[in-house]
Amino acid sequence: MEKENILNKSIYDFSQKIEIIQAIIIGLIAFLAPTFLAQLINVIFGTQSIIATNSQLMVGSIVNMALIISAINIKGWKKIIGIITMPSISTILSGYVFGTASVYMVYMIPAIWLGNFALIYTYKLLMLGKKKNYFLVGIIGIIIKVLIIYGSFSLLNVCGIFPSKLVNNLQVAMGMTQLITACIGMVIAFVLYKIEKGKFTKESE
Repeated sequence: MEKENILNKSIYDFSQKIEIIQAIIIGLIAFLAPTFLAQLINVIFGTQSIIATNSQLMVGSIVNMALIISAINIKGWKKIIGIITMPSISTILSGYVFGTASVYMVYMIPAIWLGNFALIYTYKLLMLGKKKNYFLVGIIGIIIKVLIIYGSFSLLNVCGIFPSKLVNNLQVAMGMTQLITACIGMVIAFVLYKIEKGKFTKESE
């Protein structure tokens, strides 16, 4: 019951219409970023360019921003689950972010979903529920998310799931890159949060 109440918390009391619109926009961002943004980067800069080969940094940062904004603004487990599952499904279907390794990312889907949920739940529990500092909550949530994803990857790797030629790249992608993109996403989400807070403060005056 407590978990359900926490998932139904948001920073502001939005109307149902506004919340649905936000959920749709955030869901679209989470789904389209791995597909169209990564593809656009490949088209503009070339598939072998430094920017294209590191597109996970840009895509991952946007996805993490969407996750944190949804944690702050969106109520209800159904909407949250939809937003959580969008990025990994889009990433695997498009194949642009992980390239030839995308097929093996299917094994990582449960861990990625769980890691994304952990980040959102941490914000709802600690920031919205216990009024803790935004960045303190973000650091805790990011650490939990990365531990879940990297720990799951390490376990699957021990079981021999991933080809040896891909292990080093996937190790970085599931570890350090996850950490970096989550931190960047946290900063971007904070800027949007402050803008939104300023808007609501003016409207209440």
